[in-house]
Amino acid sequence: MAHLYAIADTHLSFGIEEGNKAMDLFGGPWVGHADRLKAAWLKLVEDQDSVIIAGDISWALKLEEAMADLAFLDSLPGRKILVRGNHDLWWSSMKKMRGLFKSISFIQNDSVELESCVVCGSRGWICPDEPDYSESEDGKIYRRELIRLEMALKSASECGKPIIAVTHYPPRNRFSEASGFSELLEKYGARTCVFGHLHGEQAFRNAPEGLIDGVYYRLVSLDRLSAVPLRIF
Repeated sequence: MAHLYAIADTHLSFGIEEGNKAMDLFGGPWVGHADRLKAAWLKLVEDQDSVIIAGDISWALKLEEAMADLAFLDSLPGRKILVRGNHDLWWSSMKKMRGLFKSISFIQNDSVELESCVVCGSRGWICPDEPDYSESEDGKIYRRELIRLEMALKSASECGKPIIAVTHYPPRNRFSEASGFSELLEKYGARTCVFGHLHGEQAFRNAPEGLIDGVYYRLVSLDRLSAVPLRIF
């Protein structure tokens, strides 16, 4: 039986000068994180499995710089399903990215159908009820991401399989209160939503996790998971 795993915030940097040491300066769970991720991945994931990577995949600024990081992921077992994060400045057009690597699928405004479920998602954005939210700076992006997530959910709903949604940003605020993102997840009957972006014990404690209004939320940041992909389906 094929399994579906998820992890976020891999923050790879094989293609830039630091040689994948960029995260070591943060210490703790980030020291040697790429090697630990690879070791855990090889223990868990088989060729028939799929792994969601929920954003902040690479520190690269351009697609050419990200190729080494994508090649690293491509070399690992299983199919990889990637959603953009706020640090993925290398992310380019689907025309340029699709077909680069046989085992990698990029989600943008659409979905990927698997044997037993369908995966869809979008980057998301900071929720309006968060203290750092500014309507002048964040409002336009927030509304655009709502449109993108709905397009992805519509695509997923057409196949009739359980929907696994992916966002990089938490789809609810730190008090687990609703947002336009969570309302869309409920509207389209998403079974599970995985997300990343949050780091550190305080952020982990405040993360909206568990079953809320019919959707099961799970934070899958690499440091939260100790670099071990989480089996979600």
